[in-house]
Amino acid sequence: MKSFMKSILLKLLAKRGIKSVDELDAEEKATFQEWDKILSKEELTLEDVKEYCKTQCAVIEGKWKDYGTANVKKAEWIPYHTVYKTLLAVIESPKSAREALEQNLNNLIK
Repeated sequence: MKSFMKSILLKLLAKRGIKSVDELDAEEKATFQEWDKILSKEELTLEDVKEYCKTQCAVIEGKWKDYGTANVKKAEWIPYHTVYKTLLAVIESPKSAREALEQNLNNLIK
C-alpha cells in the first residue's frame, strides 16, 4: 500500500513534467514532503492533522505577504485559512479548556 501511495506522488510529478523533487521550489518541496509523510503512514493521527493545518496556514500566510500576488487571489485563500484555523481551534480546545480548569482549581486551592 505504501509504495502505491508513493507512486501516486511520483505520477503527479511526472504528469507535471517534473523529473525530480529537487526541481520543486521550497514551498512545493514542503508540500510534497508533507504529502509523502501523510501517505507513508497507515493511519493519520490527530497530531498529523494538526501539523498539516499549521503548515497550510503558514503557506497561505506566506502568500498573503507576497506583494506580487493580486488581492483578488489573496482573498480566495481566506476561506481555506479560516477552515484550517477552525480545525486547529477544535483540535486544541480540549487542551485549552483543561488548562483553564487546572488554573481555576489551582487558584481555589491557594
